[in-house]
Amino acid sequence: MRNFFIAVLVILSLLTASFSFVPATRGYAARPAQDHAIHVGVPLVNIYASVIDKHNVNVENLDQSDFRIFEDKVEQKIAFFSHEKTLPLSIGLLIDTSGSEENMIGAEKKAASQFLHRVIQDGDKAFVVAFDYDAVMLAGWTGDLAVLDHAIERADIGVGGASKLKPGQNFPYWVGGTRLYDTIYAASLKRMAGESGRKALIILTDAADQGSYMTIKQAVESAQRADTLVEVLVVYETRRYADFDAAKQLAQDTGGRAIDVANQNKIQKAFDEISEQLRTEYSLGYYPTNSNPDGKYRQLKLELTTKKYKVFTRKGYYARTVGK
Repeated sequence: MRNFFIAVLVILSLLTASFSFVPATRGYAARPAQDHAIHVGVPLVNIYASVIDKHNVNVENLDQSDFRIFEDKVEQKIAFFSHEKTLPLSIGLLIDTSGSEENMIGAEKKAASQFLHRVIQDGDKAFVVAFDYDAVMLAGWTGDLAVLDHAIERADIGVGGASKLKPGQNFPYWVGGTRLYDTIYAASLKRMAGESGRKALIILTDAADQGSYMTIKQAVESAQRADTLVEVLVVYETRRYADFDAAKQLAQDTGGRAIDVANQNKIQKAFDEISEQLRTEYSLGYYPTNSNPDGKYRQLKLELTTKKYKVFTRKGYYARTVGK
């Protein structure tokens, strides 16, 4: 029982000390595809999607007729469509500072800084978190690249909490060493849920969770509820210690990608791919035929009329509840 209460206190500190809550606001809607009437009382469901060809090159010349949307296997009528590149972009950069990243952390920080300099434009913002056995906010929401650079530079091994341990002290068994799922859960709930426009968590990690109290399912659900895609750069030295299954689940269920970063040379390439994806997304919206405010999970499927491309988008969302 004592360990249970300790676990509760640890996760509460993760959710409140490092992350400040921002009340939810309405999301941006894509522009109308045609002259549609307003559906009173039926919330618009927004979907952001990226499309690549067989060479992993982003496809930018599609229009509304190239897409079909299904909710719980029922086709929906697309009400809004755009290839909007100017909607605000909100990025959470989560850096694994556990011991397994010791020999890669330098290259990770350099590439992460270059990525933000490339992708952040006027109106965009980002925050930086380091995590190992705890999560530490190194920079809150800001569009100031100098502030973000300084935060990234501070992401040294152990800064997420391991450095607080006394010399020779091991991780308590109830704490663990890499609390990936807890960090995603907290970042989605406390930071991303209150933002509008396009939202993404970019995570540098080997994806091997140790010690989280939240499950991977809960981490995915938190990101889905915050309408946030998760991009995982799987950075590792020894392949057998990386959890590719977890990385793929986190990414694919939220509309992101899990990219295998086998060495330092591939880190920059992976960031380049993500940068292009975020700047070439399609935005679609529809009024669901099932307007019941039951709060239940709805499966989404976005199909292309052509089979030669691959589309990335979230796999579902949670319906609103009464009064929300």
